[in-house]
Amino acid sequence: MHIGRTYGELKELWARSRSEMQARYESRETSFVPNLLPEDAVEMSLAEFLEIIRGRFGRAVDTALEPEATDPALPVGDLPPELQGPLIGTATTPDWLTRANLGAVNVRTVRSFFNVAKYALTLPAYQNVIHLLPIWEPGVVGSLYGISSFQINAEFIDSEAAEAFPHLESSERQLRATLNLLRVMGFAVGMDVIPHTDRFSEVVLANPGYFEWLRREDLRIVDHRAELHEEVQGRIAAFVREYGPAAPAGGSPANPQGGRTGSQSSRSKKPPDWTRELHPEELFSEGVDEARRRRILFGLPEDKHARDVRRGQLVQYLHRYGYEPVPATMAPPYRGLEVDPGELHENHAGNEWRDYRITRPQSMSRVFGPLARFKLYERARDNRNWEIDFSRPRTEVWDYVCRRYAEMQRRFGFEFMRGDMSHVQMRPEGVPHHVDRHYDLLKAVRNWIREENDAPYFGYFAEGFLAPRNVMGYGDEVDHLEASDADTTLGDLQAVPVESAEFVQRLRWYRDIADCRWTVPSLTIMTGDKDDPRFDEFYRSGSELRLFLALFMTDMPSYMALGFETRDVHHAPAPNEHYTKLFVFQEKSGPKATTGPYRFGRNGNLFYHVSRIRLFASRVLPEIQGAPIRWLVPPDATAGRRFFAWTQQNNPRWVFVANADTTEEVWNFNIPAGFVGPAFQPPGAPRSDEMGEAQDGRSLQLELAFTTAGELSPEERAVLRSNGRTFKIEHLGAGEGRAYRIVSGSVGA
Repeated sequence: MHIGRTYGELKELWARSRSEMQARYESRETSFVPNLLPEDAVEMSLAEFLEIIRGRFGRAVDTALEPEATDPALPVGDLPPELQGPLIGTATTPDWLTRANLGAVNVRTVRSFFNVAKYALTLPAYQNVIHLLPIWEPGVVGSLYGISSFQINAEFIDSEAAEAFPHLESSERQLRATLNLLRVMGFAVGMDVIPHTDRFSEVVLANPGYFEWLRREDLRIVDHRAELHEEVQGRIAAFVREYGPAAPAGGSPANPQGGRTGSQSSRSKKPPDWTRELHPEELFSEGVDEARRRRILFGLPEDKHARDVRRGQLVQYLHRYGYEPVPATMAPPYRGLEVDPGELHENHAGNEWRDYRITRPQSMSRVFGPLARFKLYERARDNRNWEIDFSRPRTEVWDYVCRRYAEMQRRFGFEFMRGDMSHVQMRPEGVPHHVDRHYDLLKAVRNWIREENDAPYFGYFAEGFLAPRNVMGYGDEVDHLEASDADTTLGDLQAVPVESAEFVQRLRWYRDIADCRWTVPSLTIMTGDKDDPRFDEFYRSGSELRLFLALFMTDMPSYMALGFETRDVHHAPAPNEHYTKLFVFQEKSGPKATTGPYRFGRNGNLFYHVSRIRLFASRVLPEIQGAPIRWLVPPDATAGRRFFAWTQQNNPRWVFVANADTTEEVWNFNIPAGFVGPAFQPPGAPRSDEMGEAQDGRSLQLELAFTTAGELSPEERAVLRSNGRTFKIEHLGAGEGRAYRIVSGSVGA
């Protein structure tokens, strides 16, 4: 199959061969549409997209878009089997996630939910797990990770889909329809679970008791008592008395979901009384449903603009009295805040606000001014010294968060969660000997969903960077991830150049973790929330090898964000519109500002190599996907050697060789033959007297089938023969990955 090498050739080739490539996909000759650039997939009309997937999946596509099937109130388990995805009814544990190849999509970069499904046309069957970055209404600076409410973000509505299918008028229905289509296409989909919200979110203001508060006078924190939220509730009630309810509290709720605050049991089934008006003093009393309280405070759920205006007024009102939620922090020592006397800011409501800093910071200590973390534990000594009492979990807060995300999973059927900031471990003594259900919030959400939603397949992909001890969390991060029941973790391979010693050393360390521990690190290629100019140097070389390793190290998960396939080589920072990280925010001024849509790269050469690897993997992975590997030449923990080789632990069929040094070739090296194939014996086993002769009189050979360096000439397809102990490779190019097929041949052939 011809593949273009430059961006111009790719565009021209797609125009010429579109019908042929679509036919190959529709006939199932390929599992993705070859030569289709991600940007062309996203720009495809809805009619064109539906025509393609109808050609492959038939009537199931129309079933996925029907009014009943797109109603989030209908449990995914009640949908027709073709809309339930690859896991429901087949997977009984989340182990599938430890071998999955994940793709990540920031929906803002493709602009709508339906465009995610269009992008999926470019992903092969073995990259059939998609992580959606946060999809809820954002707050300050529009950050996707600063949730304002648990309503689905209306900016992701596809106007073309709403016009073609009038029942798809809401973001909730469009999300459900998109997920239906993705599951018809064979994809599993994951959601973000976030242990914090926007600092002045509807969630915070409707549930002050679920967060920590402070009172500030200019540059001084004058109060941060444990129960300060009770004063805040009084001020919010006073605001309602002064300004009136945003919407009538009587009548039935427009969106009757959510929990309760205060001391009322989070599992109470008593329905709220929507038939009477509330006095402001009753807002936070027992029996008042959160949905009703949000209506009074902010207005009707469907009127986002009015809710935002009202929320800004309430924030400004609280600011007048000095009340602010305590901002979220990262890394030891976590606790102990003071006002940063630096720049004075102005927030979305027009009032002034200050940054904060940790009083005794360590190397990675950070304060996230726009975010507030859920208050999961009581405070020691009335929070006099910013101490957390981990022996006293605030169970109503845990249940609230678990119930919220469980409801999301139940309505949309997500097969796994990506846990944001999974590396946070605040206990100075590290992981306790006894780990209970209130050890970690992400653990609690994962297990609540598995148990309460009858979803045993539901997995947990952790945002953990595997930093050294006591750097990003207290204690050892792997200990923490295991205690949190994380199935896999992101790791940090994407943050080092392939040619560096660090890359090989981290890869070896991650392999050791995968062999010895419960949580399996990912071979991460690129992430959607870290693709910014700081990472440019990591993608100037070695990108092809990253994908080669990710796909053929079959017993590790991998993670690749949209945009990697055509990411340009930047020797100087490009405009912000070229980086997916800058679309996590929605800023219009300053260093993170964007002024237009996301711009896909035009790296035709990278797309050429990505396409070659994908097409080759489509032939090979059905035989070996998920198979445990056996090292022939393991990654060198000292990084003195940058090449390595591996095969399959059981029934080896392929040998893979890689040179992580993108600047130097490797000449004349050997890989052991004793571990390749059943005809050879391990070192130390009895051998025939004649070197190279196996016990059955035949010898195994290695036939070069693929190289990341480009198309193979007939001469390069030469067979490697064993001398009975090793196979000799005379030359391996800089940054090259190779695949050898194990074949049989007569001795002396």
